Amino acid sequence: MELTAEPLESVSSFSDLGVREDLLRGLTEVGIETPTDIQTAMIPHVLAHRDVVGQARTGTGKTLAFGLPLLQQIDPDGGVQVACLAPTRELAAQIVEEINMAAKHTPLEAAAVYGGERIDTQVRRLRRNPQFIVCTPGRLLDMLGRGLLSLDKVRAVVLDEVDRMLDIGFRDDIRRILSKVNPRHQTIVVSATIDEEIRRLVLKHTVDPVWIDVSGDQITVAEVEEWYVTAESREKFRALKRLLAVEQPELAIIFTNTKGMARRLAQRLGEAGFRAAGLHGDLLQKKRERIMQRFREQDIHLLVATDVAARGIDVDDISHIINYDIPKDREVYVHRIGRTARMGRSGRAFTLVMRGEGKQLTNIEMLTNKLIPEARLDGFESRDEGQAPAPRRTPSPAPRRTPPSAPVPAERQPEPAPTEAANPAPASRGFPRSRSGRRRRW
Repeated sequence: MELTAEPLESVSSFSDLGVREDLLRGLTEVGIETPTDIQTAMIPHVLAHRDVVGQARTGTGKTLAFGLPLLQQIDPDGGVQVACLAPTRELAAQIVEEINMAAKHTPLEAAAVYGGERIDTQVRRLRRNPQFIVCTPGRLLDMLGRGLLSLDKVRAVVLDEVDRMLDIGFRDDIRRILSKVNPRHQTIVVSATIDEEIRRLVLKHTVDPVWIDVSGDQITVAEVEEWYVTAESREKFRALKRLLAVEQPELAIIFTNTKGMARRLAQRLGEAGFRAAGLHGDLLQKKRERIMQRFREQDIHLLVATDVAARGIDVDDISHIINYDIPKDREVYVHRIGRTARMGRSGRAFTLVMRGEGKQLTNIEMLTNKLIPEARLDGFESRDEGQAPAPRRTPSPAPRRTPPSAPVPAERQPEPAPTEAANPAPASRGFPRSRSGRRRRW
């Protein structure tokens, strides 16, 4: 029997949820005091040893939603008792960091096991007897095959961002790993989106799961302002440079669909005087870590990344997301823009759209139930402006449930006079200054 749960309205602190005092100390030291909706909904059921499926937007605190109650159930001397699977090494490293932050005043420890790092380094890490391991599926199977790791004592398995794991081909690996765990383990699944394939996986590997969905009708973050810019392939770089000049983001992630494009675009931005770096799967892990450290310290302002490489990026100050390439999968768009406006902050997202990609943009709008208006950039005009930008099929009204106040893109209605009120394009914002009050130097 399935159970659907809602967040607890009367909860105002982690102690109200039954979180132990030594874990509360770790949270307090980093300024985390009030639980988010996904945390208030999940923690009681995980503490009750129920199988749980949690759906929430990116950046809403899903890691602590499963991490805190699982830490509370661990025996310090019991060996590896929790195995968390993550799609990428960046996400695995980020989960470990958050778990160890919460467990700072306990004898518990989390360790990462992922590709791109020497196996002997990870073997030494495992010799410290961590109780909580976070792994990419491929490396975990490798370690199991070599006899370097055992899942015999695992009590709980977490599938984090399972939608992305399925997208990048870990379906069979997940099934193989679950078959090697004690059948009586607790299973926790968390994701920004839940489709029929994930639902079938969940029903096969869980017992009477509790389903929690705090994503709301609009699965993108309300604090993100979304725009698209019409630009053909040969015009994209020119449009990007103008967009950066107008917006002057504090920190931005620029997404591409391929590693080659990420590498070339980062190089072109650097040659144009921007402080940019590429993040993609061809980089060695140590170099990726150095780039991420420079990005967190704002030594780099623009991170050009592929979707896989960007998983696990958890930087609260990202002000802009720019889709240099529109994603081929509309669910990927949700994950991309979820990197800004984290934990209640605001953010802006721009997508460069070619004329033949109107259908993809409409599919994204259908998923998010939100119309994305066109941004007209001062100083940039597509050389194909004589034609209608990015033709799109207007979706039928019934499934959209579009609120009357939703903004309508320029091509959907006669274009009004270009006043600030009628056309809130980003150019009307002028040139924002940096936090120091001075114009940013790229």
